[in-house]
Amino acid sequence: MSDLFANLHYLSFSDGGWGWNLLRGLASTLQIALGAYALGMFIGLFGALGKLNGSTPTRWLLEIYTTLIRAVPELVLILLLYYAGTAAINHMLESMGFRPIDISGLVAGIAVLGIVQGAYATEVIRGAMLAVPLGQIEAAQAFGMSRWKILRRITIPAMLPFALPGLSNLWLIVTKDTALLAVVGFSELALVTRQAAGSTRSYLMFFLAAACLYLCITLISNQLFRYLEKRSRRGQPELV
Repeated sequence: MSDLFANLHYLSFSDGGWGWNLLRGLASTLQIALGAYALGMFIGLFGALGKLNGSTPTRWLLEIYTTLIRAVPELVLILLLYYAGTAAINHMLESMGFRPIDISGLVAGIAVLGIVQGAYATEVIRGAMLAVPLGQIEAAQAFGMSRWKILRRITIPAMLPFALPGLSNLWLIVTKDTALLAVVGFSELALVTRQAAGSTRSYLMFFLAAACLYLCITLISNQLFRYLEKRSRRGQPELV
């Protein structure tokens, strides 16, 4: 324990300290998490609509997608989608007469985690949509609202209280899943922490520091989602 306190200077922001590196790693983690979460919500919304209102082939394709993604471990999916997906894109470009491209690690990380998030978000949003009272949808149809207006003004606001607990869990999951991108060499918080610990041999201190940063993300996120859930339930009876 004395060695832990003796090596605290490694966390400083001065020369020889790793403070700025850790913050840059944290910024990369949040950047990937926010991008992947937004992509996952986009996929999840249209995936849920496809499962509920799509044609039979669309529902089957979405069922295969959500089942496969949720069945395979995230690490395997990241390795598969990152390497195989990049190779497939470049192969397609070469077959069309274009030169292969070097896909940014940031873009690849957001795409891979977004696809994973989309499968879980599809089921969360689908369940929340099913919880919306059918009478509200029928009343909107009786007033002549279009499908898009019903979705925007009735379905999404009414489903949010049911969806937010699950969506908050997905956000916390994606912030931790960013650490898996270290296996493909993307510099986020987990990889920077491992590099700092390996360079200084202060493994306990740096991994404790990283754990504290992840905890801060969780605490702030909990407060934000609690506020959003409370706001989405305005006018509804309090849950006992």
